[in-house]
Amino acid sequence: MRPFTVQATVIEGIVAVRAETDASFGRHTHDDFGIGLIEAGAQVSASGRGRVEAGPGDVITVNPGEVHDGHAIGGAPRRWRMLYLDPGLIGRAASDIREEPGARFEFTDPVIADPQIAARFAALASVLSGERAGERRGERTGETGSVMAAESGLLCLVACLLGGPGARERPVGSAAMARQRIDDDPAAALTLERLAREAGLSRFQFLRAFARETGLTPHAYIVQKRLGLARRVILRGTPLGEAAAAAGFADQSHMTRLFVRSFGFTPGCLAAGAPAAISFKTAPLPF
Repeated sequence: MRPFTVQATVIEGIVAVRAETDASFGRHTHDDFGIGLIEAGAQVSASGRGRVEAGPGDVITVNPGEVHDGHAIGGAPRRWRMLYLDPGLIGRAASDIREEPGARFEFTDPVIADPQIAARFAALASVLSGERAGERRGERTGETGSVMAAESGLLCLVACLLGGPGARERPVGSAAMARQRIDDDPAAALTLERLAREAGLSRFQFLRAFARETGLTPHAYIVQKRLGLARRVILRGTPLGEAAAAAGFADQSHMTRLFVRSFGFTPGCLAAGAPAAISFKTAPLPF
């Protein structure tokens, strides 16, 4: 592994970094919010919120303009992932969650030992980096793939960091229209923002309302509906490439990855009428 890997992500304003090094970093600042996860090794750092140590499984944070440094403990390399997020992006997420236009957000703890937050960060980082369904090549051009999953994951992570859901409860029926819209045309290119606006909710309110309505997030629900549509057209004898396009997938390989993840077999297996295609037990995506 190279000491540092810097990667653009499916959301403009978020940069992903992976690092493994025993190097020390002097006092410096970033213009963006930074949040990361120590995967191996340990480090000690000084920040505007005190001097702290972080080890495997710990979430580390830095606010824009905060002076901080970093040193490996014991001289051994440490491995970590970081996301650097534009302040406007975080501010908008905080406003959605708190239902307060212009809501301010600031990390209060430089090190967070919370398995739930660590898990949410890891899932978000994977989606942002194209390590889950769709990979960036296909879904950068589609509104309902990685982008929606990443937006959902970011909102959930910020909500955890804010100390829990801050949005007021709304009736479950608020999401019923969106559910019907997806059911009617699973292949349609829909955005989280558009679905929320049509439901009269903030994005975070909509995520929660939709999950109560369906048991899934909008992204996971769309994926399952697209898989169902693909299954139907494949069983009618439609070529796999055409079936992928008809169901709204970026391409056949994108559809195949999600088929295997959800059903345990490929679309080709279904088309061939193999016995494995009889039982459909889905495993929804995390967002």
